[in-house]
Amino acid sequence: MNVIPDTSVRKPTPNPNPIPNPASAPSLQPAPKPAASRILRYLAKEWSSWLLVVPTIIVFLIFAWQPLVSGIYLSFFRTEGYSAVEFIGFGNYVDVIQNSVFLQTLKNSFVYVFWSLVIGFVFPIAVAIAINELRRGKSFFRFAVYFPNMVPAIAASMVWLLLFQPGENGVLNMLLSYIGIGPQGWLQDSRLTIPLIVATMTLRGFGGTVLLYMASLQGINQELYEAASIDGAGVWRKLFRITLPQISNIVSLMLILQISGVFQVFGEPLVMTEGGPNNASMSLMLQSYFYAFRYFEAGHSMALGVITFLILMVLTVIYFWLDKKFDKEA
Repeated sequence: MNVIPDTSVRKPTPNPNPIPNPASAPSLQPAPKPAASRILRYLAKEWSSWLLVVPTIIVFLIFAWQPLVSGIYLSFFRTEGYSAVEFIGFGNYVDVIQNSVFLQTLKNSFVYVFWSLVIGFVFPIAVAIAINELRRGKSFFRFAVYFPNMVPAIAASMVWLLLFQPGENGVLNMLLSYIGIGPQGWLQDSRLTIPLIVATMTLRGFGGTVLLYMASLQGINQELYEAASIDGAGVWRKLFRITLPQISNIVSLMLILQISGVFQVFGEPLVMTEGGPNNASMSLMLQSYFYAFRYFEAGHSMALGVITFLILMVLTVIYFWLDKKFDKEA
């Protein structure tokens, strides 16, 4: 009897204990929580830190950002006093720029910056290096250079105004008379007004800058000077090859801050000259003050403030661009 083999395809017997495929297995990870829930959990965990930060943020928003945003908003409106009346777009900006005083004021602001760099930029660096080289009396000289900073700018300007009296009874003119020099016009001379104002600003406020430079000088590695001495380097070579390059970062920062601060000079010309003679010492911030509190044109005042901000922003961008370019070339 012939046996006929079974050629039919048999189905495999299912495995009673199958091994699950990881790719097809359902995920056992919990579903992500909503963003709001994560934020609430974070705040609940870090509540003590936020308790310290939030008051500062609120004060910053109220006293810094809110006036800034309100000022920009007001610059696009015709105002009556300090109230916005009618939206006029860039009308206030056009009026400010077309004013005959604007170009003179803008030029004066750049002249202020120029003389501040000539008179007041190198001077604090030199004083800081000189005090840092002293072996005795550093504490006294640190206090001596910083002491004028504690005098309010308005009070110091009034004292200088008395010293610069143009008549024969002026203090400086009386001193000059003892050496045979006649009375000078001082602040009444349009050629001397801005340099004299910048000199008074420098003598009153350079102490704080000196302390910053001294702190930076303390961080220089003294081994660099020892190695330079072994190589026979002199004082000037150490200065230009070690000291100044080591404090270049703080020097760059102070340069930006000085340009920004002097470009917005206000108190000294207000007290000493009120922008005179013949607008020779008028600054952008002083003109903005006159718009707001003498002519009661808040829109023009805010527009001039925005223009000043834009000029400073452009100058800062140009400086950083040049600084980055020089670093790449070096």
